[in-house]
Amino acid sequence: MADHKIKLDPGAAALLDALHGAGYAAYAVGGCVRDSLLGLTPHDWDLCTSALPQQVLDRFGKEQCIPTGLQHGTVTVKYGGKLYETTTFRTEGSYSDGRHPDSVAFVPDVKEDLARRDFTINAMAYSAEEGLIDPFGGQKDLARGLVRAVGVPHQRFTEDALRILRLYRFAARFGFEIDPATGQAARELCAHLDCVSIERITEELTRLLAAPKPGTWMEPAVFAVVLPELFTPENAPRFEAARAIIDTLPEGLPEVSARLAALLLPLGEQGTRKALKQLRCSNALIEEVTTLVREAGLVPEEKTAARAIQARRLLGRLEPDPLRRLLALCAAHRPEQAAAFAALQTAAGRLQAENACCRVGQLAVNGRDLMALGAKPGPGLRGQLEALLEAVITGQLPNERKALLAAVKIELDP
Repeated sequence: MADHKIKLDPGAAALLDALHGAGYAAYAVGGCVRDSLLGLTPHDWDLCTSALPQQVLDRFGKEQCIPTGLQHGTVTVKYGGKLYETTTFRTEGSYSDGRHPDSVAFVPDVKEDLARRDFTINAMAYSAEEGLIDPFGGQKDLARGLVRAVGVPHQRFTEDALRILRLYRFAARFGFEIDPATGQAARELCAHLDCVSIERITEELTRLLAAPKPGTWMEPAVFAVVLPELFTPENAPRFEAARAIIDTLPEGLPEVSARLAALLLPLGEQGTRKALKQLRCSNALIEEVTTLVREAGLVPEEKTAARAIQARRLLGRLEPDPLRRLLALCAAHRPEQAAAFAALQTAAGRLQAENACCRVGQLAVNGRDLMALGAKPGPGLRGQLEALLEAVITGQLPNERKALLAAVKIELDP
């Protein structure tokens, strides 16, 4: 599993060659090496080098470089339409805020640089000339399916408490186990997450929930710090059930709203909205998750005709993707009704394919048409349109202009 040959990205290879040609040591480092060894395609290629930041700028030119974080040794180099973070080998001083180093010192040896990193699977470097540089056994841990801290776990988490969430995220993402000493240190130090910005916590929490099977690694001690409202006496027993349900829902960042809804369901609609605002989630995510929580008590109709009407009404309130997530959430919570929710999804899919009328905006008439017949503008006009929609949804009227206008005429001039 962890012995795939590393094939450098063309841009990374070109930049490493350029640095080598100028007399500097340089390597691909971190996640790109890890993913390559796992046979995955890296999203980004990060580089590390003995060249100082100014030397990197001099080698590639100001037009090709973005001085991302010169004080920490990082220059982002543009090549072939991609960006490559290129960081000078460094060690780090103390972390008085529990998140960022107070100082960095540039060093000549890549192994010193790797020693400051979080986990062994992320503490590997590679160049075509030297091959894999792996002083902490990262490749072996990949083969064993293990996430293990570099060096002393307590020190790694005390330096940067965000690494605690990253630990569980990597375990969930790759389906790995957590080294016992590393896991124990994370649980003991999870209160230090209070030192981390809420935005970074939310980013890691979201990525954890998007992983294939995060339930196993939703550590209660950590979530009690991040979302304490879930651990009141009345809510705490439902956390374990939520962990199991989350693993049955679709994975990936686009699907994370359903998993958040499953997690926050005990809080109700208003409690969910408050929790998501405290996490500083996007307005779009807040609205979708609170909608899912509000609608989660949905009772599916059993009869075909009633089910079609219910599907239309749901499509009138929800876009197709949120509706799909809602039905998956409901089925996960009430597996004894899973077949009924699946039938409701099938009915909704059929209506979408037919472009069936489910909303006022899909009616064959609009407010101007009604006013032309004598209807007065204002709230009453909206009510008339909604009455027409209800008649279409329940099959009393076809969504045809002539039939709808005739019905309006009868109402206006009985």
